[in-house]
Amino acid sequence: MSGIGIRRIGGRIGAEITGIDLSATISDQLFSEIKKAFLDHKVLFFRDQEISDEQQLAFAGRFGPLTHRHPLMRTAEQSPQVLVVDGEDQRANHWHCDISFTQTPSLGTSLRSVVLPPYGGDTLVTSGAAGYRDLPAELREIADRLWAVHTNRAEQPRLGTERGDEVRRAFLAKRFETAHPVVRVHPETGEPALFLGGFAQRLVGMTLRESRPIIDVLQSYALRPENQVRWNWRPGDVLIFDNRCTQHYGVDDYDGHRRLLHRVSVTGDVPVGLDGKRSYTIQADERDEEGQET
Repeated sequence: MSGIGIRRIGGRIGAEITGIDLSATISDQLFSEIKKAFLDHKVLFFRDQEISDEQQLAFAGRFGPLTHRHPLMRTAEQSPQVLVVDGEDQRANHWHCDISFTQTPSLGTSLRSVVLPPYGGDTLVTSGAAGYRDLPAELREIADRLWAVHTNRAEQPRLGTERGDEVRRAFLAKRFETAHPVVRVHPETGEPALFLGGFAQRLVGMTLRESRPIIDVLQSYALRPENQVRWNWRPGDVLIFDNRCTQHYGVDDYDGHRRLLHRVSVTGDVPVGLDGKRSYTIQADERDEEGQET
């Protein structure tokens, strides 16, 4: 018996893992069970974990090589692989896949609570695989052939503060554009999933005006409530989601209170569509594309 428990949070996505201490050494057998749950449920939640940045890095590193540095955002001074998600200068209240504007979006992302507001600030995660399964056959045939251009210039929320404006300017200082299949095949499970999010600006071969209604319709299936899970943070919480088949959203409903998470990313691979074609870069700063700089 492994001693770990798997409690499903939603019918289509999300599970809480119990009976494990992320600050301790995790055996290969235990990790294989965690990895299977990760692939099955797409986002895993761990309560009551008192871990350091180093221990968070060690846990996330079991899933694959860690990203060294985000191409556009501030990282921790002593740990460049740790991204500081601080509500005082950034609030990611839009659906997105992490760094999908690069050729190698993150495989997965681990988040750890550091400072939490007295209310609000939940994290939502939705399943692009469930969204794809929900598509009517006629719409699925269209989606299967589409490619989307993802760019960091597509959607970056305005916080309306001096620090927020500074972070937003840094995020937009360089331009990244990458073409990805709208339906991505998961490299480990073979499961197809809608791969969209806020960074998906337009469809290849179409104008912005032509693209938007189609993207919005497809996105509406991924964002159905039954395809989502909502996590209410508590001190000591850690989560990790599969960025290859999910999108996430940080709910901005905690007013002027502090919300601070530490984020660690696992380097991903180049997405592949149903036709076997791989994503390709349209524009990127050679020094900074994550997955190369990572």
